[in-house]
Amino acid sequence: MERSQRRLLLDEVAAKGFRLTSQRKTLIQIIQQSRQHVDAATLLELARKRDPRINRATVYRTLDLLKKLQLVDELDLMHLTGEKHYYEVRPDRQHVHLACCRCGRIMEFSSETFDQLQSEIAAQTGFEIQVARLEVGGNCPACAEAMHSATSAPEEGKDALKSSVD
Repeated sequence: MERSQRRLLLDEVAAKGFRLTSQRKTLIQIIQQSRQHVDAATLLELARKRDPRINRATVYRTLDLLKKLQLVDELDLMHLTGEKHYYEVRPDRQHVHLACCRCGRIMEFSSETFDQLQSEIAAQTGFEIQVARLEVGGNCPACAEAMHSATSAPEEGKDALKSSVD
């Protein structure tokens, strides 16, 4: 999602009457500026570069607040290594997460079909959808290419060896 389309978290937290301490501001700014999904450990590491006093408890309290205010979403990507819980600014449009099982890259995919599916579910069930989560695990284009190159290389070498023996 383009950063211009993202919510301005600091403004929304302040508008809801919550105090913005310097540490909370730092954490919120990092989440806001991140172009990737971040986990709590990465958030803590980035925050400590700006303010070494920030601790793990402050990170989790801030994430909990942002989740309660429905400003960030927590993604539970269980097939990835590491903490497996990632955070992103809640989008205006729901999207699918494509998680690479090899390198851990997380891509986003939006489509009219996914939007239509949500509308169909709501229409048929009367369910008012607030959050839709769909995760697809596999290999990103770079990892898929690397895997295909690695598996085809021995075969090519074998053919070259066979023709040099003939």
